[in-house]
Parts: sequence; C-alpha cells; structure tokens
Amino acid sequence: MQRIKKFFSEIAREMRKVSWPKRGELVRSTVTVLTTVILFSIFFGVIDLGISKLIRLILE
Repeated sequence: MQRIKKFFSEIAREMRKVSWPKRGELVRSTVTVLTTVILFSIFFGVIDLGISKLIRLILE
C-alpha cells in the first residue's frame, strides 16, 4: 500500500513541474491540427476518388 501511495505522490509532484500551454498557444495548435487533418482528408479523398475512377475505366 505504501508503494502505491508513494507512486501517486510522485505523480502529483511531477505534474506540478509541467509547463502547461497558455490559452492562445493551445488555440493556435488546435486550429493547426484541425486544418491539417481537414486538408489531408480532402487530399486523400480526391486521390481515392481518382484511383477508383481509373480502376473502373480499366475494368470496364
């Protein structure tokens, strides 16, 4: 039981050392990630559509 207590107290101590991002930085990072995911989704969707049409043309 003592080891578990020590483990959680060490976690709490380490969490106090963490440098959390400011709100503006967090918003910018979130927007960057969402924009990247959307752009990659569109890109791969267009590529998939093109390859599908190409395969249909070849098989017909």
